Amino acid sequence: MRTIKRDLDALENSGAPIWSRPGPGGGYGLATGASLPPVSLSPAQAVALMAAVSAAPDAPYADLAAAGIQKILDVLDPRTRARADELAGRVWVNAIPVSSRKIRSALEEGMAEQRVIRLRYTSKDGSTTVRDVEPVLFASTNGQWYLIGWCRVRNAMRWFTVSRIGRANVTKTVCSGHTIHEVGIPPANARPVHGRG
Repeated sequence: MRTIKRDLDALENSGAPIWSRPGPGGGYGLATGASLPPVSLSPAQAVALMAAVSAAPDAPYADLAAAGIQKILDVLDPRTRARADELAGRVWVNAIPVSSRKIRSALEEGMAEQRVIRLRYTSKDGSTTVRDVEPVLFASTNGQWYLIGWCRVRNAMRWFTVSRIGRANVTKTVCSGHTIHEVGIPPANARPVHGRG
């Protein structure tokens, strides 16, 4: 339900004329005769999206981002698509090894659904523990991705290096509501990844 409402808000904010009708037989729809605004990217904008995702394959939701970009590329006009393909051949990225897709999927699901994740984690000193973690945020710093969350074993906020997570399973337990404010003050150059300026 939240996803549907968020999508409807996004459509409305893009200028699409949305109607709603409450009660039985009601719902939401696009006003008669209206159409969704077309996606229009320049070849350079399309390549910028491809480069960003290609350069960060270990980022949270990177697979979904790549699938989204492919959808956008599929609806570009043929001339723009050809120019974007040609320009993309002039941008190279170094393929880095990424953590297991299964682990990243569990972390992404736990974060999105706000459910506790059971981790098998190997610390810097080589000791391995099993932790139940309430995911609060993902952070990237110095080329490394971290899951920051409330560790139920330590009863404290902890940073877990994603590449050191050996196993991750989403539990049915709902998180208790820890917020990003408990993580502390972000570095001056840190910012959320939302698309606004």
